[in-house]
Amino acid sequence: MTANVKTELENKGRSRLTVGQKPRWTWAACLAGSAIVAAAVLALIGFNVAGWAVLTAVLYVISMYVATLTIENRRKATDGMWTNLVVGAFLVALLPLISVIWTVLSIGLPGLLAPGFLASDMLGVTGAVDQQSVAEGTGVLGGVKHALIGSLLITLGATVISVPIGLLTSIYLVEYSRGGVFSKAITFFVDVMTGIPSIVAGLFAAGLMMTLVGPGTNVMGFSAVLALSVLMIPVVVRSTEEMLRVVPNELREASYALGVRKWRTILKVVIPTSISGIASGVTLAIARVIGETAPILVTAGVAIQTNWNLFQDWMMSLPVYIYRQMMFPTAPSAPDPSEQRAWAAALVLIIIVMLLNLIARIVAKTFAPKKSGR
Repeated sequence: MTANVKTELENKGRSRLTVGQKPRWTWAACLAGSAIVAAAVLALIGFNVAGWAVLTAVLYVISMYVATLTIENRRKATDGMWTNLVVGAFLVALLPLISVIWTVLSIGLPGLLAPGFLASDMLGVTGAVDQQSVAEGTGVLGGVKHALIGSLLITLGATVISVPIGLLTSIYLVEYSRGGVFSKAITFFVDVMTGIPSIVAGLFAAGLMMTLVGPGTNVMGFSAVLALSVLMIPVVVRSTEEMLRVVPNELREASYALGVRKWRTILKVVIPTSISGIASGVTLAIARVIGETAPILVTAGVAIQTNWNLFQDWMMSLPVYIYRQMMFPTAPSAPDPSEQRAWAAALVLIIIVMLLNLIARIVAKTFAPKKSGR
């Protein structure tokens, strides 16, 4: 008898705690009902998947708001509505990324897995070769080796130039500048350079090399390095500056109180504390320039064979390779091999950017300040 009374009291307690709360399955019921109603409405005017998904989402938000308002109260209904809107906005923003990755993977993966794609260039590959491969159903010849090496060399050169300049400029603006005219001028020009069109950077680099080495010899990999540096430096400056400003002044003052010089404080305290953000900023800057087409097309030109020398002859890059293969197929009457190469090269470019992000995370984790166990 005592046990029954205890059980009854516990059930009453649970009912008091859950009264006025909607059941856990409410969202599933609203989602299913919204999907059915949306499908019925679109069946009358013409069904399509995109319209069905959008209408389902709208009806789901409305139905959840009405259900929460009816069962609970207006405050929780409003809170739930804004939560659903934020989650929906996130999913909408995520859709293009998923779509791009899926498209590039589904179309570019067969070309990437083709024998010799990463180990060969376009030397000797003509329209007749592509026509023959299409007619006979054989594998596509020609690869991306020259473009891959060109992109890596050009981006590496731009990084070697841009990162030290950007890092030192940021250190000056944060640690040494006192808000004078010179620092304001640097900040202004950095802001201007951030929004400069990429083609302008390419024309600047081509004109500069034309002035230095003379007309006719300015088209080479180093011209593209200079063009990408113009685009990369402001991104490094801005991202690094923000990370340096986040470092608490107490850390600097503690170092100065111990008699440590300013340059050593910056080197041993400020930079290690902000290395995570600096690495992310450098990665963002590299990702900003590695996919540029216009400045490289103006400066480095187009090549069909591998060139390891940044200071001599034309040099191919992945963005230009993709552009040329899509817009100017090797065999206009049989464009399928060129399209396969273009999509495979796009997949290679995405993989490189993903690897750069992974490297940045590893660097940030490795050089970040170690937490004490106290």
